Amino acid sequence: MAETEAQHSEQPDAQAPEGPDAKPEAPPPLAPEVVARRDAALAHVRKLGDPVLRTKAGLVERFDDALSDEVRRMAAIMNDALGIGLAAPQVGISHRLLVYRVAPDSPPLALVNPEITWSSRDEEIQEEGCLSIPLVHVEVERPIAVLVRAQDELGGRLIIEATGLEARVIQHEIDHLDGVLILDRTTREQRKAAMRALRDAERAAASAA
Repeated sequence: MAETEAQHSEQPDAQAPEGPDAKPEAPPPLAPEVVARRDAALAHVRKLGDPVLRTKAGLVERFDDALSDEVRRMAAIMNDALGIGLAAPQVGISHRLLVYRVAPDSPPLALVNPEITWSSRDEEIQEEGCLSIPLVHVEVERPIAVLVRAQDELGGRLIIEATGLEARVIQHEIDHLDGVLILDRTTREQRKAAMRALRDAERAAASAA
């Protein structure tokens, strides 16, 4: 899951606008080396149209060094890509593994074979982005709290009680494990606008090449 501007503005260092007509300040431009790392990381992320993103991932059955290496690699890609969540299908591996990190200074967490066992009745709509669909942000309605049963990369049992942004990120990444994208969870109008934005970006990139 990509960090949206709204989520960026919620970070502790963001300045709140003052006055009824004030607009939120745009985040500062990224340093060139950060942009270079982000672009290199995004090159490893499968994009919209890749069949693996529409395939339901299989269960992880082996908890070995290869899985631990995969967790470290996915966490590095997520961090360098400036994301807050990444699912294994997004890097071309069709099994049920995701990594995420909501707070900038917290270590990445890995959930293996995650399953949502309870969702709150209360839901809210928020804007979401996705590393697999660059430049697109759409409004998605999700439960505000979930209970998740999973395993860590060593096979240990995990129970996660998540609310707010953490709950949203986990739901977003579990969707990836089921072959579901944010475009499937938004309105028809937003979906059409997102596809137009993607086509415009592709034409602009082709013209610049």
